[in-house]
Amino acid sequence: MSGFIDRLAAARIGGTHNFYRLGERAPLLRERLERYLDERAGAPFLLVAEAPGYRGTRVSGIPLTSERQLTGSGPAEATATIVHRMLGELGLADEVLLWNVVPTHPGDERSNRAPTRAEAEVGIAFARTLARGRAVVPVGRLAQALLGGTYVRHPSHGGAGAFAAGLAAAFACYHAPSAGGSSAVFSV
Repeated sequence: MSGFIDRLAAARIGGTHNFYRLGERAPLLRERLERYLDERAGAPFLLVAEAPGYRGTRVSGIPLTSERQLTGSGPAEATATIVHRMLGELGLADEVLLWNVVPTHPGDERSNRAPTRAEAEVGIAFARTLARGRAVVPVGRLAQALLGGTYVRHPSHGGAGAFAAGLAAAFACYHAPSAGGSSAVFSV
């Protein structure tokens, strides 16, 4: 995974902030990401959302995860909280690798913005690398448009209930191969 992280740290994705390369915390964030990817190397699912948030991944280095979830202090992020809660309720927390279409932060240290189409087209290459051999669950319209599959609403802006229902339905489609079902929800 170190080659993957080196490529990510070197990436220049439009006007996004690459927190894996820039800032005094960049080495810590790369280390955290490498450990996370190693821990989830065997995860059968890849859940892909839009982009890092300024209170979540930009600070923690782990997709869809806040610093507070990692260390017990620092900023919390609503989307990260909802995603982790739902994965826990579904019993899938250790079975899912979390990622974003654009892995670097569009916005500044106090705000988010939607990634541009060009940023998404560059960033999606990292998601496609991680998708190999995994069932992919796209969260939000951008992820669904670029990766295919069934749309699962993003939990932000009042979408927590629809996200929970969509995520549960997406994972209900999965049946273990040993039970005679499909080994993938969505494929890339």
